[in-house]
Amino acid sequence: MIEVIPLKYGTMFKRVFSQPEIFNQFAKDVLGIELNISKVHTEYEYPEPVGFVRSRYDLFAEDIEKRIIVEIQHVKEEDFFNRFLYYHLISLVEQVAGFEEYDFKRTVYTIIVLTSVPRDDSVNFSCAISDMSPTDEWGNKVSVYPHRLVFLSPRKVNEKTPSAIRKWLDFIDDSLDGKIEESRYSEKLFQGMIEDIRKRTIDPALLEKIKDEAAWEKAKARFAEEGWMDGQKMGRDEGLKEGWEKGLEKGRNEGRNEGRDEGALAQQRQTIIAAKQMGMEIAAIATLVGLTETEIQEILNHVSQAEG
Repeated sequence: MIEVIPLKYGTMFKRVFSQPEIFNQFAKDVLGIELNISKVHTEYEYPEPVGFVRSRYDLFAEDIEKRIIVEIQHVKEEDFFNRFLYYHLISLVEQVAGFEEYDFKRTVYTIIVLTSVPRDDSVNFSCAISDMSPTDEWGNKVSVYPHRLVFLSPRKVNEKTPSAIRKWLDFIDDSLDGKIEESRYSEKLFQGMIEDIRKRTIDPALLEKIKDEAAWEKAKARFAEEGWMDGQKMGRDEGLKEGWEKGLEKGRNEGRNEGRDEGALAQQRQTIIAAKQMGMEIAAIATLVGLTETEIQEILNHVSQAEG
């Protein structure tokens, strides 16, 4: 048993899965297709905005004939399914740039990896696939669109999980407690991944980013739990809303200082507010301060509510 950095942290997940060899094999096992990818982009955005919301992908790669997008998401947001459907569709719409015809020259595959289990049991599976092919009145699927949106949940592995996918989900799940039994993974690829996430081999600068991410996730989990408990006491509908707001307030005032300096956090909030007032987009602010777009929006929403 060795100590590792859990793959629930986006920083670490991106470091490991942005390696072309790992990315190609992961895509092959999950999707059943061969890919020839030599470059995997992290935090990728299309050069020109598509739609009304600018999308940024944690992991993005293309080969000559195929397009595949992998997104790691380890905190269940309220708009989870809708948000990633939007990401998936944007990668299709982006291809229709000309006026001559509607033409999707490349197939789009989007893979979402969830490393936490939502309270509401809306994710009670290890592998779920959404495709876009229509079904006729006889129940036959008409093979028109090969595009696929795939949801993976390592914590929900079961006897029905496809074996090719299960080895990846088992590995991710095994890492989540910060320890891995390396003898379980004899393949050279997985041995290399273990070395990549091994705690003693992590660069200090990268470790600092992971600690920041860990502090933020711990704070969010804390005020979400407090909000949930308060909400249960006050009633499921209005109570949950009010309880969440109470938890958010406690998280803002107490939770975020775990692992970070409170003064630095206050300065960061002021930077976010000032950047927004200057007209900067959420995506640009997220890049500026090193948070996700969802986290930036939460901070801005809370500031707006406090001022109102």
